[in-house]
Amino acid sequence: MLPVIAIIGRPNVGKSTLFNRLIGKRYAITSPIAGTTRDRIYHEAEIAGYNVILVDTGGMEFEKKVSIEADVQTQARIAVEEANIIYFIVDSTQSLTRSDLDCASFLRKSKKHIILIANKVDHNKNDELLGELYELGLGEAIKVSSMHFIGFQEMEDATKKTLKEMKWPKEKVGKKDLTRIAIVGKPNAGKSSLVNALLGQNRLIVSEKPGTTIDATDTEITNELGDFVLIDTAGIRRRGKMGKGIEKFGYLRALQAISRSDVTCLTMDFSEGIANQDLHISEYLLEAAKGVIILVNKSDLMDEPQDEQKKFLDDLQYRMSYLPWAPVLFTSTITKKNIHKIFEAAKQISIERNRKIGDELFNTFTRTTTLSHPPTRNAQKIRITKGIQVKTNPPVFAFTVNKPELIHFSYRRFMENEIRRKFGFFGTAIRLIFDDLRSIKNKFSK
Repeated sequence: MLPVIAIIGRPNVGKSTLFNRLIGKRYAITSPIAGTTRDRIYHEAEIAGYNVILVDTGGMEFEKKVSIEADVQTQARIAVEEANIIYFIVDSTQSLTRSDLDCASFLRKSKKHIILIANKVDHNKNDELLGELYELGLGEAIKVSSMHFIGFQEMEDATKKTLKEMKWPKEKVGKKDLTRIAIVGKPNAGKSSLVNALLGQNRLIVSEKPGTTIDATDTEITNELGDFVLIDTAGIRRRGKMGKGIEKFGYLRALQAISRSDVTCLTMDFSEGIANQDLHISEYLLEAAKGVIILVNKSDLMDEPQDEQKKFLDDLQYRMSYLPWAPVLFTSTITKKNIHKIFEAAKQISIERNRKIGDELFNTFTRTTTLSHPPTRNAQKIRITKGIQVKTNPPVFAFTVNKPELIHFSYRRFMENEIRRKFGFFGTAIRLIFDDLRSIKNKFSK
């Protein structure tokens, strides 16, 4: 399991800006208006050579709150409880507030590993304000500017030191070629029944009542195809229908399970058709850049299988047009239809996710493709000079371009389609980065 790092602090100290910098893209919404972040946001990141799950939280305050503000505080406290390390962020341009002091007291009582970070040092000319931070009782603060990448090396060094003290392994625990498969979907889609069918035993509790599964349950299995870990997860509800307390813990566990998986099985209930929540979950899997298998469960309820499967696939192609590369399996835990094919598809997807295209071959592809179909925007000349695969699992491709801000999403989609047409990458999301050479080297030279 990956270590979890929660970014905690009062509203508007720059938590989301730091989160975005650490994951390398604008994912959390940033705004000068305090309280913009409400839900916890999770994303995998690499910090100091470790793969971690980074959690952005709403601002922590300790006055009495009502309604949605109270829920924000609850979610921040849950994030603290689930975290292995806390990045406690304070604003170095302002004197300590009552909320800063109360938050520091709360974090000390949590007995978590805490790294104190003084943000916005690019605006701070007052050493007295930095001196005040010792009042928090958390030692010396690391001085950081999220906007200008100041102090990030010191922050990474402190994180690395803490993880070493915790004896946290850099590599995933388990066998070398082990494939992690997360079974995800909305409540009562048959996820636990599916895991039991894959295992050939009643390992997990199965109930018609939605929400039976709360924790993410890992079960290792070995068969003729290799070594796998099946992860059963809590049903992911719409935010507006999610209860408080233990149900939110289940939601957190499900998101963590997705982050540490290689392949996700998006499980749908055939009898209910394609629900809007299925679409929301599929978009999350795409954003997380995971391998995806779409499982249409309870297919034993079909009266006319051939016609009904075609109708379902047509609807799926229309409503999930952004996932044309994801294989679709019609499954039944009653008849065991296509159950074993899940392992076959997951194994193939895992191979695709770890496949590396040679630099010369991919750069030749880039030159040929961009010359025959050059990017244009508002009559401005855009030049893509080089393409290279910079990462596997998930596959990431970087293109050096003179004006990255002018690359339109339609051109990204065109290049992704061309990559898939030429090289495949069956069943897995891929990421494309268009940037200047210096930014690409800074990001991927580690």
